[in-house]
Amino acid sequence: MRQIILGSSSPFRRELLRKLIADFETCSPDIDETPAPGERPEQLVARLARQKAEAVAARYPEALIIASDQVSVLHGQINGKPGSMEPAIQQLKASSGNTVTFFTSLCLYDATTGQGQSVVEPFHVHFRELNEDEIRRYLEKETPFNCAGSFKSEGLGITLFKKLEGDDPNALIGLPLIKLAEMLRQQGIQIP
Repeated sequence: MRQIILGSSSPFRRELLRKLIADFETCSPDIDETPAPGERPEQLVARLARQKAEAVAARYPEALIIASDQVSVLHGQINGKPGSMEPAIQQLKASSGNTVTFFTSLCLYDATTGQGQSVVEPFHVHFRELNEDEIRRYLEKETPFNCAGSFKSEGLGITLFKKLEGDDPNALIGLPLIKLAEMLRQQGIQIP
């Protein structure tokens, strides 16, 4: 079996990948994630996933590299990771009653050939109307300060929504497993 490397330090992506593959390594890519002038969110995440894969491939020249990136977009603006309580409160207040779109990119890169398969999966999160007390209670319980959008859908964040729309709920957590399984099969990796 080919060596498979997850080009990410995300514990969420690592846990998701374990659903498909038991034997893989992780390697944190070190790239500049600054958006290019005029770059749309979908273009940004696609470019970053490819750059992450290529950076990891330089260290693992015979591996299959899995890389991903994600942004949260509200009213055309990218929401970053809040980092602390106050920015998270502001993000969730802005999301209240609105739809936030997550764009999650995936790149499966064959380091031996330099060829990659890529996709960007959109996922729409429709927030219900939230008041500040419930926002604060939620943030105090889950502290999702390292999560784009200031929530964890796999935990209590699900209580903030009125509807979810997308092809793969794993994309919302950070790794589109349906597309990844298809890509791996195209590379001759048996899933399951």
